[in-house]
Amino acid sequence: MREYLLKMKGGAKSPPRIRLAEIFWSWTGSFSGIGAVAFLSFNFFESGDLTLIIGSFGASAVLIFAAIRSPLAQPRNLIGGHVLSAIIGVSAYQMMGDTWMASAFAVSSAIAVMLFTDTLHPPGGATALIAVIGSEEIHNIGYLYVFVPTLAGALIMLVIALLVNNLAEGRKYPEYWY
Repeated sequence: MREYLLKMKGGAKSPPRIRLAEIFWSWTGSFSGIGAVAFLSFNFFESGDLTLIIGSFGASAVLIFAAIRSPLAQPRNLIGGHVLSAIIGVSAYQMMGDTWMASAFAVSSAIAVMLFTDTLHPPGGATALIAVIGSEEIHNIGYLYVFVPTLAGALIMLVIALLVNNLAEGRKYPEYWY
C-alpha cells in the first residue's frame, strides 16, 4: 500500500516556462481556428438544426495550437479521433438513447477504437459524449453529426493550424501526417 501511495508523490522536475512567443502563436492560432469555426457556425448554421462548432473543439485547439509536437495533436489524430468518436457516439445514442449507459459506452468505446486505430485525440471522447448528451438538434441530425459539425469543423481547424503554426520561426506543424 505504501508503494502505491508513493507513486502519487511524483518526483519529476516541472518543465521550463513557455516563452512569450509560443504563447502569442498559440493564442493567435486558437483564436483564428475557433474564430473561423464559430464565425461560420453563427452566420451560416445556427438558424437551422445544424451547428459547426462543438465543445470538444476547444480541447482540440489546445492540442493543435499549444501542444503541436504531441502525437495527440497530429492531423491523423485530430481528424480520425473526432470522426471515429462521432460515429460511435451517434451509434450509442441510437441504440441506447440518452442514458448513463450510452454515455459510458460511447466514451469508453471511442477511447478503445482510437487506441486501436492509432488516432488517440482526447477531445474525441467529448465528441462521442456530445452525440449522446447533446441537444435535440444534435440528436435529430443523426449520422450527419459525423460530417457537420465534426468533420467539417475539424478540417477547418486543421487548415488554420497548418497556416498559423508554420508562420513562426521554430514552429513546425505537423510532425507527421500518418
